[in-house]
Amino acid sequence: MNIDKQPKRYSFKTEAGKTVGELTFFEEDTHMVIDHTFVDPDSRGSGIGAKLVASFVADMKKQGKKIDPICPFAKAEFDKHPEYQELAIT
Repeated sequence: MNIDKQPKRYSFKTEAGKTVGELTFFEEDTHMVIDHTFVDPDSRGSGIGAKLVASFVADMKKQGKKIDPICPFAKAEFDKHPEYQELAIT
């Protein structure tokens, strides 16, 4: 499985190309907003959502962008990972 990075959407795909998870976002002024994450019910519990958030956070860190995780799942991931806090909009 790998993460397909597109403008406004990261998706997690199986080797066969089936999308089993996604994270959507948009840019607002000087920061990024994570507004939605979804994982296919058959794939939940496998860490796909966490991997999507981690990948997005790593990419935004490289770009020097702050993040506002308004999606409840993304917010929970930020709460679990103190290293994400440096990028969080407060």
